[in-house]
Amino acid sequence: MSYHPSRDEWQAKAPAELGMRADGLRAAVDYHLAHESAWPRDFITPSGRYIGVADEPEAPGDVLGPIRPRGGPNGLVLRSGYIVAEWGDTRRADMSFSVAKSYLAALAGLALAQGLVKSVDDPVSSYSLDDGFTSPQNHTITWRQLLTQTSEWQGTLWSKPDSIDHNRDLRTSELGAAVKGRPRPLQAPGTFWEYNDVRVNRLSLSLLQAFRRPLSDVLKRAMMDPIGASAEWEWQPYRNSWFEIAGVRMPSVPGGSHWGGGLWMASRDHARFGLLIHRGGRWEGKELLPTAWVRAMRAPCPVYSEYGLLWWLNTGRGQFPGASESCYAARGAGSNVIFIDPELDLVAVVRWIDKASLPGFVRLLVESVAR
Repeated sequence: MSYHPSRDEWQAKAPAELGMRADGLRAAVDYHLAHESAWPRDFITPSGRYIGVADEPEAPGDVLGPIRPRGGPNGLVLRSGYIVAEWGDTRRADMSFSVAKSYLAALAGLALAQGLVKSVDDPVSSYSLDDGFTSPQNHTITWRQLLTQTSEWQGTLWSKPDSIDHNRDLRTSELGAAVKGRPRPLQAPGTFWEYNDVRVNRLSLSLLQAFRRPLSDVLKRAMMDPIGASAEWEWQPYRNSWFEIAGVRMPSVPGGSHWGGGLWMASRDHARFGLLIHRGGRWEGKELLPTAWVRAMRAPCPVYSEYGLLWWLNTGRGQFPGASESCYAARGAGSNVIFIDPELDLVAVVRWIDKASLPGFVRLLVESVAR
């Protein structure tokens, strides 16, 4: 029977008991500690701006949500559900940036399971949520296209236009290239991949309308409480991202911390979520998330094969050359990562590692498995 950590106790085992080399794990941890993110702990750049908007034109109110200074590098490694390595403060709830996108993907699967969304290939406009999908550009956009970042949705949400993330190149930097924000001609939905936080926030608002309940409440009751997560995590909205449903104002949460706010969660809680996903959405014999949906999240996007449904894939070993193609991850700027290797039965959470150094950490982690 698979081991599931209880709410109050999480068993640790010596690496050798689980087929891993202690010296190899130590090398991976030491590598992380030697390659901490260069991001300032208070997230304020030398110019005095929040790092999330540092590559955008300065404007009044450009930061929409609260900001919390980060902690130091930390993480943990699980094998077969047991802790085999843990370092730093893994109980501190830190901003997680775009790791939140992968949680939105899980919530979309829950909406599908509950019949709130009939098919991810339905046009969102057919659900009559609001006027955000009535224009010719937006009318045919499907839930799947929002989940794969191929929607090409056009509009302004919470004071941010979709064009603010046009030409965003994650290979150039963690938060964008010099040409980021330069408007470009839009393509047909489903034909062009672009990492765009405004469009992910549009997905989040649409899911809020489908559930008719704050997404943080849905996540807590459906997944985080059943897997024994702490009570310390928060999903912070923007000050202006509130939406009224049946006369009740509800927060619409962002899929990142680009403009502040976002998912604030400790590494231990991320690890529990990662373990849930690794085990096909099942926990102690109960299916919290449909196994078929967990598989669907890992299907490569036809337009960009290293991306699934708001999860990063290792197709062609493009993300992690030292790991198998079956690996996948939730990734956020900073860098914050939930890494899953289904073949080696590994889940690792790594917080505040230099982005360029992440593949090196993963290689050392994989090499620590005794062969």
